Amino acid sequence: MAPEAHEALSGTSSDEPQSYGSLEDLILGRLDDDKAEEIVLIDLRGKSPMADSMIVASGRSHRHVGALADHVMRALKEAGHGKARVEGLPHCDWVLIDAGDVVVHLFRPEVRSFYNIEKIWSVDSPHITPAN
Repeated sequence: MAPEAHEALSGTSSDEPQSYGSLEDLILGRLDDDKAEEIVLIDLRGKSPMADSMIVASGRSHRHVGALADHVMRALKEAGHGKARVEGLPHCDWVLIDAGDVVVHLFRPEVRSFYNIEKIWSVDSPHITPAN
């Protein structure tokens, strides 16, 4: 979407532990590289104690959603964030990845429009920004 959003995705490589921002960047970068569609970042700080942010994205098919989830989970593990909790992998209509401070929802487009979770978190909120 906005070119400046891609600039924020540039990863940092150092021996220091990954921070909250770099966890977001890691996930957003992986989704962008894997051609996820309609990536949205929702800032949950001050809105919910469950996480600091939520990332919502779509895959084109069951297979694409599954691949997106697999690649995000591998990237998290390789970056030292441990094994993320995941739900929904067998069907790949809606996959939820709990990475601690960041929760990722991956949908097939028709499932995403049916549940419309962005609206639950106030689509007009200034906390929601397109991620790419």
